[in-house]
Amino acid sequence: MFGSMGKRLVEIPLCCMLVSVVVFAQLTLQQQQQQVVPLSSGVERVALLQLRSSLGIRSKDWPRKADPCSAWVGITCTNGRVTGINVSGFRRTRLGSLNPQFSVDALRNFTLLASFNASNFALPGQIPGWFGQQLVSLQVLDLRSCLISGSIPSSLGNLTNLTGLFLSDNNLTGVIPSSLGKLLRVLNLDFSQNSLSGSIPSSFTSLKTLTFLGLSSNALSGSIPTGFGNLTGLQQLNLSGNHLSGLIPPQLGDLGRLLDLDLSSNNFSGSVPSDLQKLRSLQKLLVNDNLLGGSLPDDLFSSGQSQLQVVVFRNNLLTGPIPSGLWLLPQLILLDISGNNFTGLLPGGILNATVTTAILNISGNSLYGNLTSSLRRFSHSDLSGNYFEGMVPAYVLANASLGKNCLQNVSNQRTAGECASFYASKGLVFDNFGRPITPPPAPLSPKSKKSKKWLYILVGVLGGVALILLLAAICCLLFICGRRKGSLNQRAAGGEPASTGGATTSPSGAPTSLARVGDSYTYQQLLQATDQFSELNLIKHGHSGDLFRGMVEGGVPAVVKKIDVTVVKRELYTVELDFFSKVSHGRFVPFLGHCLENENEKYLVYKYMPNEDLSTAMLKKTATEDDSLLSLDWIKRLKIAVGTAEALTYLHHECSPPLVHRDVQASSILLDDKYEVRLGSLSDVSAQEGDTHQSRITRLLRLPSASETGTSANCAYDVYCFGKVLLELVTGKLGLSASNDAETKEFIDQTLPYINIYDKELVTKIVDPLLIVDEDFLEEVWAMAIIARSCLNPKPARRPPMRYILKALENPLKIVREENTGSGRLRTTSSRGSWNAGLFGSWRSSSDLAVVPGSSATKAEGTSKQSGTTGSQGSGHNGNGSSSRRRHSKEICPEPSDVQDVERQEQD
Repeated sequence: MFGSMGKRLVEIPLCCMLVSVVVFAQLTLQQQQQQVVPLSSGVERVALLQLRSSLGIRSKDWPRKADPCSAWVGITCTNGRVTGINVSGFRRTRLGSLNPQFSVDALRNFTLLASFNASNFALPGQIPGWFGQQLVSLQVLDLRSCLISGSIPSSLGNLTNLTGLFLSDNNLTGVIPSSLGKLLRVLNLDFSQNSLSGSIPSSFTSLKTLTFLGLSSNALSGSIPTGFGNLTGLQQLNLSGNHLSGLIPPQLGDLGRLLDLDLSSNNFSGSVPSDLQKLRSLQKLLVNDNLLGGSLPDDLFSSGQSQLQVVVFRNNLLTGPIPSGLWLLPQLILLDISGNNFTGLLPGGILNATVTTAILNISGNSLYGNLTSSLRRFSHSDLSGNYFEGMVPAYVLANASLGKNCLQNVSNQRTAGECASFYASKGLVFDNFGRPITPPPAPLSPKSKKSKKWLYILVGVLGGVALILLLAAICCLLFICGRRKGSLNQRAAGGEPASTGGATTSPSGAPTSLARVGDSYTYQQLLQATDQFSELNLIKHGHSGDLFRGMVEGGVPAVVKKIDVTVVKRELYTVELDFFSKVSHGRFVPFLGHCLENENEKYLVYKYMPNEDLSTAMLKKTATEDDSLLSLDWIKRLKIAVGTAEALTYLHHECSPPLVHRDVQASSILLDDKYEVRLGSLSDVSAQEGDTHQSRITRLLRLPSASETGTSANCAYDVYCFGKVLLELVTGKLGLSASNDAETKEFIDQTLPYINIYDKELVTKIVDPLLIVDEDFLEEVWAMAIIARSCLNPKPARRPPMRYILKALENPLKIVREENTGSGRLRTTSSRGSWNAGLFGSWRSSSDLAVVPGSSATKAEGTSKQSGTTGSQGSGHNGNGSSSRRRHSKEICPEPSDVQDVERQEQD
């Protein structure tokens, strides 16, 4: 026994030694494999140097004397030969950036090149045709966001080894070559956000390995080719933002692996095929903004589709009841079927959902009946524009939009007659807002009729006399103030005041000069464009008119505003016509034309914006935490803020006299297919009043000041509203810029203390939780929050002018970065004309600076008070006596030539 045990003791060390030898051999082999072989081809080294010169690559990234395989950033080598080149996001040298071009002829010499990635690197020019003839080993070609123009070379179809072709976000034109159907190994094709035209090549049906196909935001037309159901490996199909038409092919239901299907913003018609219910893996279904009709099939959303998270059928022509299966989807995050003609009752309590914080939008339909407990699972819901009746449950009131219904004890509802008529058409009885239905009054006797007749006459005479006296007094006051205002405007404009005296008028009543603005449409043309102004094409009820979707002559998507001059002020439409006759600026919604032939109804026609408005974009952004649907990242938000500031700067500082928008909110900021701002809602634009203080009539009648009501033409009011837009972009608070109620004021009051120019970390407590930003972007978010706080100063005279706000948004990092960081408290310059003083002026002072208890700003302020420092510009010292100074305003933007406004702010 002991002998066998000793034998085993000898065998154990031998096994361990063998294992050690094997492990050592493997480590040695791995080290040899990891050791980079220097570049062995002299031809490729010369080609790399040529590429370094033609593209303007900095020596920091590609040092001339170092070995490219081991020391050059983005160069991949195999056995001493170049197999991959990645210059994505590189910065060019100073000389290279002066004249960037698509100069990559040296790539011809890399016969083993498998990957070329130049995304986000400027290559203005066309893709060379020889790419598809000489780069035969290429597997990945990534040219996203490179400023490429021209057409896609058909020779790319010869690159049969390609697995990924990425050409999105460029300026490509022409048709998609059918030769690309020969890329039988390709997994990803992305041509989105270009200007490609023509139809989708039918040869694409041969790409059976394809997993992602992105063709969104182009000008493609025609129908989806027959045979798309053969692409059984497809996981993402995005065809949104084109002019595709025809029926949705039922064979799309054969794409069993499909996760995302986006057919939005096209011209698809017909019914929704029930075959889509076979898409068991589908997570997102977006078919909004089309011409689909009929009802949704009952079996379209079966229990088997348990993965669906986003369902959007907004702005179609769908009718009938809402399928009950929609309410049963357990993973649902967003359900938007607004802008259709769905009818019927809401289902009862449905609480078998995994997600109970979803978003619901069923506005603009014909749904009716009581609100049910099925709404409990939705954290935000828009139920407006329907015919719901009865009381509003407590769990709905706090988080729902309820306007234009028939609900009890809720403002902005339909009239009793409208509600009763609708319910009568359904064979139902309307509850009359919970009030008893009073019978018609009994007929009066002849004697009582005669006595009441004389009473009415007496009341009418006395009332008429009083009204005449009141009108006479008001006219006198208006005449006195009007003369003074006219002289002020004349001096401000540097010439004679505008007058329509002597101008001819068109039969519509508008001046002839205004009737020539844009194209002139007939009423019949607009009826045809909007399908008889169908309720199904109604976008929303605006304060100046109803907005309808349509398609004008030439197939141009348009928005038609129907203005009832018997309800709104007649001059509203002439204000817009006058504006478009004098203003030609790319930051305003494109104006197509008008129809003024009807006496009591006027029509204005605008170009349709594919991404609708900022409020809609923000709603989309909150739909899901999946990055693939986050349509509003920080880059787009900053871009939208700058674009809006450019529009307002033009109105305030480049027009004479200055113009005031008076309706700056998220729904007024329209977005085109590139998320460029096109400011709309221009019916309230007016010249700024010469006197920014209360007018004589305002003081006489003891009315609130213009800065409180926003009814007066005052640039400071625009700045305040823009500040709410900026705060909405930072916090993600929906509807913030559209409301002035007590809840909005409370939110602003609670949020502003977290915006502190001395403490960046505080702003992270209010940043939109769905907005993921890195450290550099967080500084830009912080800067935008600081600008928003300055715009929201309660004193109009202390709000910065728009031209300073624009320069601040164009240089956000210069607001928050200091010249040296030796101090915990910054100190600004005391120059009266400085940009910092003009923008931040008074709110940096210790009396105006709102801080959160325990923050670094609180400590700094306390230290400042102890040391006895003062100053309206926020200067101070830390406990050690050291200080830091912000960059002088000249480093951010030129000194303002007119510093009177700044000086007045400092004096206040």
